[in-house]
Amino acid sequence: MYTAEFDQIIQSRRSNRRFDPNVEVPDDVIKRSLERAILAPNSSNMQLWEFYWITSAELKQSLVPLCFGQSAARTAKHMMVFVTRRDLWRQRAAWNLAKIKEGIGDQEPTILQKRGLDYYGKLMPLVYRRDLFGLSSLLRKTICFVMGLVKPFMRMGGNADQRVMVHKSCALAAQTFMLSLTAEGYASCPMEGFDGVRVKKLLQLPRGAEVNMIVGIGKGTSEGIYNPRIRVPFEEVVFVK
Repeated sequence: MYTAEFDQIIQSRRSNRRFDPNVEVPDDVIKRSLERAILAPNSSNMQLWEFYWITSAELKQSLVPLCFGQSAARTAKHMMVFVTRRDLWRQRAAWNLAKIKEGIGDQEPTILQKRGLDYYGKLMPLVYRRDLFGLSSLLRKTICFVMGLVKPFMRMGGNADQRVMVHKSCALAAQTFMLSLTAEGYASCPMEGFDGVRVKKLLQLPRGAEVNMIVGIGKGTSEGIYNPRIRVPFEEVVFVK
């Protein structure tokens, strides 16, 4: 079934780089959009993300030079900093385990529940554990290599694989957030141009956190759309096999 409303949201969502200074964005809109972002798909339901809603005028002003003075930062009514928290994997795995155990209660666990207990109790530590000497990464690489010789197997080894995984999940949440803002009648601009080290320091983020992207939020203006939307032709990027 063709859904005109969703198509309209997709067509309307643009990276708007200059927001109307006279129009505020209600907190309710931001809150609903964050609630929707939390529902975004993510790897193994680990939810290794945090969303920092910047409302303080002083803090927003401090972020502007860290975003290199982009107009999307200067004119934003709100800013949202999407952060990955790979370092929280133990807490998130334990949270998922607790939810499964809560569902089991005093009953005998089902096959699916037993798999869930093994998944978060055994597999997630294997996937995310790190150590000073890199032994965990070596173990993962060895397992992937050996198992990959006999059957299809997820090839995952070190730090880079973990980082890609958590950043993909966080980006899905950011996209959901921006689509929600569009549906609410407001605009956004995801910014990759920022000094991640200084942003971490400004927000007092822990060492294991990484900034995924910063999103400026406001009422869009025609001046904020710099160019027509152009895309590489469909047939150059879509391959039917």
